[in-house]
Amino acid sequence: MAETERERRGGHQIVVVAASVALIAKSVIALNTFGTNDVAFFYQFGKSLAQHGLEWTYLSDVAFNHPPLVAAFIQQIYGWDHIPWLHENGVAFPFLLRLPGIIADFVVVLVLLSASRPLRLPTWSLLVLALSPVSLMISGFHGNTDPVMVMFLVLASFMCLRERPILCGLFLALSCQIKIIPLLLVPVFLFYWLHRRRTVAFLFPFAASMILLWIQPLLEFPAIFIHRVLFYGSFWGLWGITYWLRMTGLNDFSPVTYYNFLPLQQVVVTVLKLGIIAAVLGVAWRRRKLDPHGLFVSLGWAWVIFFIFSPGVCAQYMVWLMPFLLVLSPGLFACLTAASSLFLFFFYNTIAGGLPWYLAISTGQLNDQWLPWSLWPWAILIAGAILLWRNAARATPQLPFYSSTSINPPPPL
Repeated sequence: MAETERERRGGHQIVVVAASVALIAKSVIALNTFGTNDVAFFYQFGKSLAQHGLEWTYLSDVAFNHPPLVAAFIQQIYGWDHIPWLHENGVAFPFLLRLPGIIADFVVVLVLLSASRPLRLPTWSLLVLALSPVSLMISGFHGNTDPVMVMFLVLASFMCLRERPILCGLFLALSCQIKIIPLLLVPVFLFYWLHRRRTVAFLFPFAASMILLWIQPLLEFPAIFIHRVLFYGSFWGLWGITYWLRMTGLNDFSPVTYYNFLPLQQVVVTVLKLGIIAAVLGVAWRRRKLDPHGLFVSLGWAWVIFFIFSPGVCAQYMVWLMPFLLVLSPGLFACLTAASSLFLFFFYNTIAGGLPWYLAISTGQLNDQWLPWSLWPWAILIAGAILLWRNAARATPQLPFYSSTSINPPPPL
């Protein structure tokens, strides 16, 4: 037993070293590249926010769909970008934009490492997460805020392990300040704490933080804020179901866009979104009596449902589900990491014009060159979900889907 413990600690030390190497590698990439056109968009957002303010930016730029906290961060680093001594040391806007995500990846590894025993995580899977090419390309090169959202969401989940509903609510609210998508997962946390009669301790800090951080737009320009932030939809036709609908060649399904959908596109998008919400609510309610490990698994299922049925998924979204999929099924996590790494490599290599990458610009004319690679992660998620569902059905054959009975987690894939 003592030998096993020494091996476990040795494995954890290797994971920390690997995560540190990855942090350095991502920092070097971020210091020596510009990134994708998202970096240019963020720079323009920062300029607009500095010169005209938040309301004007929401009104004038349909691409700006970020919550106020991200807006404040962008405006701040836009100001830092004009400090001469920072430029002289190579610390410019593209690096400053990516730095929080690089740090966030490291924090996620450390949090999961500290929770590896109750979450029953094999050391090899944490090593894969630490050295993941998915994180390397997205956090080190792409240039967006998605890894920070993931970090806050992992911290919120970790607080369930520690029985800290107040901190859980706070971190969940912070994740919603980076991207709006964590609102989809609120029922998982809410029903978890509801079953433990800690609803107020969770809900009050969550709601108070949300209101406090959104108070300005909600009071001063609620309509445009709600439209831009809460009703944002990703690109039609570049992922999963909407990709195949676009491949039918029908005119009503052909435009690749994230706004002003055609009527049939709007119907499909609405049905898919409502279906995702209903399925996540079902998962959240059915699994509310499980332990904190079960909560992580529930979040993994929620992300699997989202990525299978989502009307659109952008490349940088691939970091969203990885920590939770690792807990749900280390095997499926490893397969998805491999498929997503190939997808992302061909995506960035195509839009960057080949190696070495410095500036990558995604255009509609390049879509058909990289899009087939996006089908592999989607297909693997479908196959993995079917296998996991069958495992769960064999483990509890008597259990109806919407039963409120407490269940045990299915065996890992």
